[in-house]
Amino acid sequence: MHIFLLLLCFFIVPGFAVAEDEEKVEPVLEYLEMTPKFTVNLAGQKKYLLINVQLLVEGKENVEKIKKHMPALRHELIMLFSGRNEADLATMEQREALRKETLDAIRAALDKYENSDGFRDLFFTEFLLN
Repeated sequence: MHIFLLLLCFFIVPGFAVAEDEEKVEPVLEYLEMTPKFTVNLAGQKKYLLINVQLLVEGKENVEKIKKHMPALRHELIMLFSGRNEADLATMEQREALRKETLDAIRAALDKYENSDGFRDLFFTEFLLN
């Protein structure tokens, strides 16, 4: 009987340890596309900018939070992108500066309505000047 209990301990206890490790799994990173793409007028006649923005978010609860505030985030970005001069978006350095401005604008908007926890980064996956 004692051998049975001893063997039972060897088989059951490791199972509990595995369950504890599974609970400590790091949150998953997920890309969240802001759809539809942004199309805004630039300064000057008949010039526009088309941008596809992807947000990098950590954790399912943060993805849901960002989805809830998507209209406010879209508004902030439309206002940020609109009316810029085409010449101010021509180089890679200028586009990276716009990406950083966009990152700051989204973080500020999330902090205004709730918090920016889980928002890690953003990427322009399409960028067209016309």
